Amino acid sequence: MTIKPSAETLARLAAVVGDKYAIRDPSEMTAYMAEAREIWTGKSPLVLRPASTAEVSQILAIACEAETAIVPQSGNTGLVGGQIPFETGDEVLLSLDRMTRIRAVDPVNNSITVDAGATLKSVQEAAGNADRFFPLSLESEGSCRIGGNLSTNAGGLGVLAYGNTRDLCLGLEVVLADGRIWNGLKSLRKDNTGYDLKNLFIGAEGTLGVITGAVLKLFPHPSDHATAFVALPSVKAALDLLNLARQRSSNRVTAIELFRRNGFEFTIKHFQVRDPFAAAAPWYVLLELSGSGDLAGLMTELLGEAAEQGIVLDATIAQSEAQRKDIWFIRQAIVEVQKREGGSIKHDVSVPISELPDFVDKALVAIEAFMPGARPMPFGHIGDGNLHFNVSQPLGMDKRAYLDQWQAMNDVVFDVVLKHGGSISAEHGIGRLKRDLMMKIKSPVELQMMRDVKKVFDPKGILNPNKVLPS
Repeated sequence: MTIKPSAETLARLAAVVGDKYAIRDPSEMTAYMAEAREIWTGKSPLVLRPASTAEVSQILAIACEAETAIVPQSGNTGLVGGQIPFETGDEVLLSLDRMTRIRAVDPVNNSITVDAGATLKSVQEAAGNADRFFPLSLESEGSCRIGGNLSTNAGGLGVLAYGNTRDLCLGLEVVLADGRIWNGLKSLRKDNTGYDLKNLFIGAEGTLGVITGAVLKLFPHPSDHATAFVALPSVKAALDLLNLARQRSSNRVTAIELFRRNGFEFTIKHFQVRDPFAAAAPWYVLLELSGSGDLAGLMTELLGEAAEQGIVLDATIAQSEAQRKDIWFIRQAIVEVQKREGGSIKHDVSVPISELPDFVDKALVAIEAFMPGARPMPFGHIGDGNLHFNVSQPLGMDKRAYLDQWQAMNDVVFDVVLKHGGSISAEHGIGRLKRDLMMKIKSPVELQMMRDVKKVFDPKGILNPNKVLPS
């Protein structure tokens, strides 16, 4: 149990960063207390904005001594509430938004070392300036930060070819709960010397330590892309297309993004996007090949073969970089258009890829039975079995009344997910939103192992308490 911080403790913490970077005014805290989904609004007596790992170390040493709860935050783009203090106002928020250095770029080793507060976009740009490519790609890349990406093990658009953030990390620098600094900033690809400590902190959402720096993998720039927008009759057809594309392209498929017709219609409605096809289709994918060679010719051949097999209803291939961006915009706009259609209840889930068609069919039926008129809008990264199975409110329904059904709708969708051997969190984490569901999806042995790890790294329970682990 943590203790409500005293005025003396708050003064000691503020002195570490100086008055300019110790925020006490509630109006100035607003950007740190509100989260994107508007589910919670946090409260804190103090927001600290350190400039260095040494300052983070001092803050945690004081917090540990005083048993003061600390909530780490990077870009505040998290979608499960892990970065937001509770409403009690007893937790100090630790923001890494001043720790933005690109510490080193090593193009020969294909690695980059950065502060945890560096935005994903700045890391992409630093890699590009060294003629290298950092493949993590998210809609929020201009504002999300590397520390948060690591703490939630973010996925994104490049997972099919490059993996989650965990797969892109070589080393970490972490400040432990008592203020000690673990310097694990190694850029080795092979280091078989015992426990892989960095993977304890990746995905832990700040409950075991505060990530302050990271060494990340870089890659050579793909020399070319071929991007197609494809109309399909079913989810199964999307998987058939993926298998065919992998076979014919020597595994050069770097993205395949699925979405339903209503998601495309929302985008047409709100962004005046042109439908390139003469007839509507139930499903669509954005398919991209990357690498070298005649990728446009290869894409044409495989889509032709897919059409002959009845997999593809229609398709268009980007003929320029501008057209490629237009196709990608259709997929990226889906996130924004949901807001314009009223309340949206979110589900970030995954199932084994082979289970996707049956899962989607069963989930659509279950949602309609629970709430007739609700508008399911599943979309996402089918190459790794991850769908954002979001549900927009029925037309004419009050938004607040609809969002009050969040937990009930979750129960409907998650029940289908679990019956198909899936996960209720594919890439967004657990945070506060899904914490209490851990009792349902984790065995007692798993939960006890997680609690044991937490106790070892944070015996006083000061780091992001009451997140991830159920009470």
